[in-house]
Parts: sequence; structure tokens; C-alpha cells
Amino acid sequence: MQDTDDTDLAMIRLLRADGRMSNAALAQAIGLSPSACLRRLRLLEHRGVIRGYTALVGDPSPRDGVVVIVQITLERQTDEHLKRFEAAVRGCPEVRECYLMTGIADYLVRVEARDAADYERIHKEALSRMPGVARIQSSFAIRTVIRGS
Repeated sequence: MQDTDDTDLAMIRLLRADGRMSNAALAQAIGLSPSACLRRLRLLEHRGVIRGYTALVGDPSPRDGVVVIVQITLERQTDEHLKRFEAAVRGCPEVRECYLMTGIADYLVRVEARDAADYERIHKEALSRMPGVARIQSSFAIRTVIRGS
């Protein structure tokens, strides 16, 4: 986020708290005219600092499904192996988040499933068949304590 000043950072902080904030309210909160605020907002979007806006939906309740945190280790960590795995994981609709990691596992993946049997299916039919996967370690979440925006 190079070339961002305090005003840009204030805009980002406010939009993280309320992504639906109107431009007029955002402008008033940071002390700019609406047109200047909108110009800055469009520039942040153009530079890729703000990559999009999304709706956060409620956490799944026990009747709605389970969250599984999965550590995946690849056979090799070459650029080609990473790209092939990442392309495959993008095609798995049950994967909600995926991070390339340092440390023991190569990837940390958050999967949402209906129940343990559904996760077993996802593990067997999707995760274990992804290219280059050497090891999968799964942990079922008990409940969400805090969730970022």
C-alpha cells in the first residue's frame, strides 16, 4: 500500500468497518468534499488497494454446517507445483479461503461442509486429488470466537 497517506488509511479503516458506507458519509467522516473523496476512492480501487466489496454472511450454526481448517503440504514447492495446486483449489466451491504459508504446511485452507460425512467426501473427492498433495491435516472448528471483515 505504498503511496497511501493518512486520509487513504482513514478511508480504508472506515470501509473495513462498513463497506456499504455512502460516499457522502465517508467524505464527511474524513473531512473531504464528496467529489474529492470519490476521486480518492476510485484511485484506491484502480491501484488495487481496494480490490472489491463483499457481503459477510452469518457463521454457520451446527445445523448449517461445519468449518474445517486444513493444512496441506505439497510434494514439491516449485513455482509450477504451486500454480497447479492453486488453480485446482480455486475450482473447489467448498474452499472458502486458501493461504500460501510459511512453516510446516504449504497451504492453510478453510473448508465449509454440511457435516463430517460431507467433509469426508470433500477430502476424498477433491482435496486428496489436487495435484501435488503429499499430506492433509484437518481440524474441525468448534465455534468461531472472532472473525475479521
